[in-house]
Amino acid sequence: MALMNEQEQSPFLPRQAEVIAVESLSEKERLFRLRLTGGRRLDHRPGQFVEVSVLGIGEAPISLSSSPTRDDSFELGVRAVGNVTQAMHRLKPGETLGIRGPFGNGYPVPMLLGRDLLFVAGGIGLFPLRSMIQYAMDYRERFGRIILLYGCREPAERIFQGELERWRQAGGIEILESVDRCPRDQAWEGNVGVITTLFPHIRVDPERTTALVVGPPIMYRFVVAECIHRGMAKDRILLSLERRMKCGMGLCGHCQINNVYVCLDGPVFSYEELTKLEETEV
Repeated sequence: MALMNEQEQSPFLPRQAEVIAVESLSEKERLFRLRLTGGRRLDHRPGQFVEVSVLGIGEAPISLSSSPTRDDSFELGVRAVGNVTQAMHRLKPGETLGIRGPFGNGYPVPMLLGRDLLFVAGGIGLFPLRSMIQYAMDYRERFGRIILLYGCREPAERIFQGELERWRQAGGIEILESVDRCPRDQAWEGNVGVITTLFPHIRVDPERTTALVVGPPIMYRFVVAECIHRGMAKDRILLSLERRMKCGMGLCGHCQINNVYVCLDGPVFSYEELTKLEETEV
């Protein structure tokens, strides 16, 4: 029995999780609500990730999209881009998959308490940021002003449209959206332009504000420049990296940057930390 308990807790062995619900968010993205079997909780922190395995297909790292403040389930936002994620898109409620983790450092929640939060999400960068946004909304009194800047390529690619509207209606968060372009067959009355075109529409107190940024790598350089231009300190700009993570435990070396492992030391880093790593392009 002791050996069995040790195996169940081993980070090398996946735990079984049941698919509770599947929600289509866009043409390529789906949200999976999962629950570990046996009544166990995942006990993750906002900003962490898990390794997801589909029997006979393989394993892939996927960011957690829900806050641990909710129920005993957890959610993963998934874009179908590879064998594992395409296999996940074929799963239905009641089916199971394997979960290892949670892994990574996540967001430094104690350091964020009492501060203004500026969330900047590009495309599916809203998936990992949603875990921290939900946490901040559930403990709204513990944080200052909350702003979300969300940009994607075109209106049809917007995810969590219903939840964004519910957040707006509930108050306590300011949401500004933009799309890079708007095809003629899609309706859109909001801002058109890259996400940095939203910055002139907000005013932040640089002494009180921490920026939490997730999106495509090309976005980081320009968003960081906007934050620094507004007087924000480099250690108050938090970026989430996804550098070819594989094992989740710093053993395979896929995600190594100099002497840093993204899966162990990240995926959340401050901009100040990243400036000291030669191989990063931020």
